[in-house]
Amino acid sequence: MAIILVTGGAGYIGSHTCVELLEAGHEVVVFDNLSNSSEESLARVQALTGKSLKFIQGDIRNTQQLDQVFASNKIDAVIHFAGLKAVGESQQIPLTYFDNNIAGSVQLVQAMERANVFNLVFSSSATVYDEANISPLNESMPTGMPTNNYGYTKLIVEQLLEKLSVADERWSIALLRYFNPVGAHKSGRIGEDPQGIPNNLMPYVTQVAVGRREKLSIYGDDYDTIDGTGVRDYIHVVDLANAHLCALNNRLNAKGCRAWNIGTGKGSSVLEVKNTFEQVNGVAVAYEIAPRRSGDVATSFANNTRAVAELGWAPKYTLEDMLADSWNWQKQNPTGYKA
Repeated sequence: MAIILVTGGAGYIGSHTCVELLEAGHEVVVFDNLSNSSEESLARVQALTGKSLKFIQGDIRNTQQLDQVFASNKIDAVIHFAGLKAVGESQQIPLTYFDNNIAGSVQLVQAMERANVFNLVFSSSATVYDEANISPLNESMPTGMPTNNYGYTKLIVEQLLEKLSVADERWSIALLRYFNPVGAHKSGRIGEDPQGIPNNLMPYVTQVAVGRREKLSIYGDDYDTIDGTGVRDYIHVVDLANAHLCALNNRLNAKGCRAWNIGTGKGSSVLEVKNTFEQVNGVAVAYEIAPRRSGDVATSFANNTRAVAELGWAPKYTLEDMLADSWNWQKQNPTGYKA
């Protein structure tokens, strides 16, 4: 089995991916600066799997720390989650986002090159697609200039990784374009624990349900959709974590750079999510309609046939599963990882 370096491995998607990697028999080294995560998640990952991983606290912008990681561990491949991800914040402090997400990724691949490690799975986003594209979105559709700086950093890193693989054929790179990850591990021991006010719908819903926030703001109810609220493709985080395992296996036996959409292929509206959450969990979620947010599109969902065909991956969990698991995590951990 392989030794996998997981940058940002203490985060939401990272921690769930560590569970899948350990259960598949891989050795895991996590490199994370804990800027938006907790070491507690890794303690729980190890407890859940009954296996140990190695944790190194460090920053992908620090060349010395990176070289040390590669020097002291015989890394076979890297899964790269580390980065800042708050859309609104990216508009206020763009340089910080460029430094962490773009410069950090460059530092990482340079360190990989020095260590002769050329297998990489990159955590990208559906925000790279041009807004003019009509859903379902497929990988051959053009990327465009994202409306926010977070999406922009994902697009730039995708492009530089593609150019890198063209220039040097030793590279084997997977670009995984996530849609909207939600849910949590069945145990409720690990889950999404955003710092501050959540940027994403699901933790907002669960925090209202658990009494941490007064009500859910739904941004816009006048879109051209089934009920006027925005439609998105929600994917269970465990399905998403499994996609990383499948992409890793694919890249260990291939060369070049390839993109895959990771979504269910089905869209759900914000109101549908709220109503289904209430039905599944028997908890009321107070809400208000607020003005549209700039940069939001009406509808975005995946065509996932490439991932299904090429990666041997398929999403298993329904919207109901996602909502039950999200609530199970929040109910057990009303304040997240902080006791």
